[in-house]
Amino acid sequence: MGTSKVYFSDMRCKVGTSLLQKLDRLLLAAGIEQIDFENKFAALKLHFGEPGNLSFLRPNFAKTVADRVKALGGYPFLTDCNTLYVGRRKDALEHLTAANENGFFPLTTGCQILIGDGLKGTDDVEVPVNGGTILKTAFIGRAVMDADIFISLTHFKGHEMTGFGGAIKNIGMGCGSRAGKMAMHCNGKPSVNSEMCRGCRTCAQYCAQNAISLTGHKAHIDHDLCVGCGRCIGVCNFSAIESAFDANGDDVNRRMVEYAKAVVDGRPHFHVSIVNQVSPCCDCHGENDAAVVPDIGMFASFDPVALDHACIDAVNAAPVIASSVLGQGGKGHGDHFSAIHPTTNWRSQLEHAEAIGLGNAGYELITL
Repeated sequence: MGTSKVYFSDMRCKVGTSLLQKLDRLLLAAGIEQIDFENKFAALKLHFGEPGNLSFLRPNFAKTVADRVKALGGYPFLTDCNTLYVGRRKDALEHLTAANENGFFPLTTGCQILIGDGLKGTDDVEVPVNGGTILKTAFIGRAVMDADIFISLTHFKGHEMTGFGGAIKNIGMGCGSRAGKMAMHCNGKPSVNSEMCRGCRTCAQYCAQNAISLTGHKAHIDHDLCVGCGRCIGVCNFSAIESAFDANGDDVNRRMVEYAKAVVDGRPHFHVSIVNQVSPCCDCHGENDAAVVPDIGMFASFDPVALDHACIDAVNAAPVIASSVLGQGGKGHGDHFSAIHPTTNWRSQLEHAEAIGLGNAGYELITL
């Protein structure tokens, strides 16, 4: 096990210096200029936030990264993939509308927005998982894989299933198509909610396994034929097909790590995490609870594993906000993530990531 360099800048700003200027200096100090961006497409992966949630990253952060990429000769675009569950980001049209509502436009971000896995979450590429011990391949959004360079821009926070949501989750879960997210979340096969089904037959037309039939004008999935690809979930216009979401947290963490490795392998990649408004749960919620610790700062590294570990340590070392769920619960010491979600094991992310060669959990923190 080696160590990787992680660069850090706090969020204090003297008069005349903005937080965005500090972020740009952080990018340069961490070595983003080492990447050859000239005439290359760069995917900037971030979470646009579920409408109603206000803890997602402001578009200003994305614009700073995009502007730096353009200054280095690259062609950046913001991207995220559609969700597996029913919400405001389950297809590209709603996803783009949600992004717009939360302030993400070419004017505010300095670049265009592409939904990585297409209109219905079915436009993906099957990518090898080199070194994977659980999965052989991963289903990644096509636009993500078409890019020459990959950059993650992450809002670091807690997460109710994986313990924390950092760079690894932003990359692995975030870049999975509908089929990919199903592979990470589920051990079983999708099923049909007969009350929601309209009998339109669209799902049957898209099933390559002939696993879907109609009985009494309602779709039925034969699990003996179904391979769990999730295509039917993406093409159903009535949200009538549901996934099991039955994988435990460690299973999700390890599969997510292998998806992250599939995304970054074989091309330049760079990672930035903003540790502010550290909410207890994911930005996928249509609401957000109060931050559990004060805003900490901005981190950058070529190594997403070291980056996540540095962010975890920084949050765990920070004082608890008394009015937050941590403070009111009397859980203000030690491992904040386990205190918020005691049934999770966030360490399984870092352990598996290091084991399969995604990066190093050991890091050298360089403070600017």
